[in-house]
Amino acid sequence: MAVTVDLVVLTVRADELQALVIRRGEEPFRGEWALPGGFLDPGEDLPTAAARELEEETGIVADRFHLEQLASYGAPDRDPRMRTVTVAYIALAADLPTPRAGTDAAEAAWRPVRELLATPETLAFDHEQILRDGVERARAKLEYTPLAAAFCGREFTITELRRVYEVVWGTTLDPRNFHRKITGTTGFLEPTDATTTRDGGRPARLYRVGAATTLHPPFLR
Repeated sequence: MAVTVDLVVLTVRADELQALVIRRGEEPFRGEWALPGGFLDPGEDLPTAAARELEEETGIVADRFHLEQLASYGAPDRDPRMRTVTVAYIALAADLPTPRAGTDAAEAAWRPVRELLATPETLAFDHEQILRDGVERARAKLEYTPLAAAFCGREFTITELRRVYEVVWGTTLDPRNFHRKITGTTGFLEPTDATTTRDGGRPARLYRVGAATTLHPPFLR
């Protein structure tokens, strides 16, 4: 039996929730899209393997984003080569660069999640299920942690933060209610002295993420 790691890397690009995928350059599933990942090397721990595979296959360095373990997948027929158990990780970040393919990846790209999940068997192995689970984890974590800020820059406006929630959740939020709830959540946001007009209209205050690790009360969908 072999152990692999796979990564659900999510970001907000072009006003859409997008996932990082690679086009496989080797069998099995040669030429098909898949999540980045690969086999665990001897003497290597799981987080190190996840970071290594991501950098080797896409050129993106793992220290740029929030990374956490998602789940394990071990169906007997999930890999036609041999019995393989994979440990999936989820990574969230803003402003990630355009990936470049490497090692056994023929191509690396950002693709809208809605497109990847719209058609069954778009992704190799059981990666569609892993992606679905990763997207649901991200949506749920936005309810009870300040992780939405991971999709923003270091400083952001309330409008930019609201748009992250709307894109990840796939819904529209009332601006006034959102502003009231978010600014009223202890420790979520830390106001700065700076303003910006990049949202259009009057200058808007810029914020940084605060010290809170959980949201009380949770910000429910």
